[in-house]
Amino acid sequence: MTVAERSVPSPDPLAGRHVVVLGIARQGRALGRWLPTIGARVTLSDKRTAEALGEALAGLDVERVSLALGGHPLALLDDCDVLCVSGGVPLTLPIVQEALRRGVRVTNDAQLFLERCPAPVIGITGSAGKTTTTALVGEMGRCAGLRTFVGGNIGDVLLDDLPAMRPDDLVVMELSSFQLELMTVSPPVAGVLNVTPNHLDRHGRMDAYIAAKSHIYAHQNSHDIAIFGRDDPHARAMSIYAPGRVAEFSLQERVLSGAYLRGDELLVTVGDSAPGTAYEVVCARAAIQLRGDHNVLNTLAACALAGAARLPVEAMRAAIETFTGAEHRLETVAVIGGVTWVNDSIATAPERVVAALRSYSEPVVLLAGGRDKNLPWAEMAALAATRCPAVICFGEYGPSVAEHMEQARLARPGALLERVEVVGDLEGAVARARALARPGDVVLLSPGGTSYDAYTDFAERGQHFRDLVRALGA
Repeated sequence: MTVAERSVPSPDPLAGRHVVVLGIARQGRALGRWLPTIGARVTLSDKRTAEALGEALAGLDVERVSLALGGHPLALLDDCDVLCVSGGVPLTLPIVQEALRRGVRVTNDAQLFLERCPAPVIGITGSAGKTTTTALVGEMGRCAGLRTFVGGNIGDVLLDDLPAMRPDDLVVMELSSFQLELMTVSPPVAGVLNVTPNHLDRHGRMDAYIAAKSHIYAHQNSHDIAIFGRDDPHARAMSIYAPGRVAEFSLQERVLSGAYLRGDELLVTVGDSAPGTAYEVVCARAAIQLRGDHNVLNTLAACALAGAARLPVEAMRAAIETFTGAEHRLETVAVIGGVTWVNDSIATAPERVVAALRSYSEPVVLLAGGRDKNLPWAEMAALAATRCPAVICFGEYGPSVAEHMEQARLARPGALLERVEVVGDLEGAVARARALARPGDVVLLSPGGTSYDAYTDFAERGQHFRDLVRALGA
């Protein structure tokens, strides 16, 4: 499908329609700003009261947007043409189920954007690494001289920038399983980095989670390109169902189309090269500024996606050599008294903690906890027992994390892990880490659980950690 075929004529199909938006968080507010500009009648609904929402209501034009606060009454559907669901709103809500029963269209901001975007779109999803990969591909686009918009599940909600976009721009879009499970449109270049157990508290079963991820490529056509992580068994298995061209990336083996590591060099195929025939060296592994094998894999993914979008190798190389990572992802906050304090608040699943721990050879004082997502912790606890002299467990799931850690420590006589402590919150965890860490240690906030027991999102948790650490330095 060409860009022109994906664009929407004026007036917009939603002009004059009544759109009900569930959830007044980042995505809901963006819909509340954009929908009136295309002539839609808009009602924003949230289970919270106006007092609880506070600043979230700032910037909304109350003359053009109606509010229904304190719940989601089914009466909202009586005059509703389209129901838009923010990412954090579960589809099991009675109002969503009733909308589906009545035949009301249920959609979200990501689908509405993709249906209207005039520029080429690179879409990226995965259980881990998608934000780093998305940000790096965005930098590759900018290094190629393209006006590049990066957003979606991270950063800007792209609907805000839609009026300014042109056909010769580039859009790089991170897509979560929450957004994808509703979508019936796919970006022309789509990447599935990996699919490991995550968000099972939302999706319930692994097959439902995989099905949601598959929507990023399931609605492509034969001219579109889907990129898959060859080293991940679920992503590799999904590749046979892509309706268009397929490319891969791998840290472990050569791929016929896409990107892979050969010795210490990153290689990529670009454009329409016949599979297995034309590779170009992007850079040496040492040029990557990010720690850990998982970030080498993220860089390979970015190269494969950029190659599919025909970005020049020179732009890939320039971006890799200067890219130092996204916020809250193995982010060094400070070095105080010889102790390095690292913010990895994005680690909301135990497997992300595993990747973080493997990125350091130094002893790690680990801060873990938050809210659980019904995920397995055994591998993470076993690795922590061999890498961490101390683990400080905090938040709602802190006591359970401590149990996993104690079991792992007892199962490995002579393991490095000596202390497992439970505190109430992140402030307490930082205070105990300060007391326990020695010069040469890394204090790593890599929780393994979500932030929703105490914060609105992982970024707020990460910022609180930054503030606490900087206060120590002061």
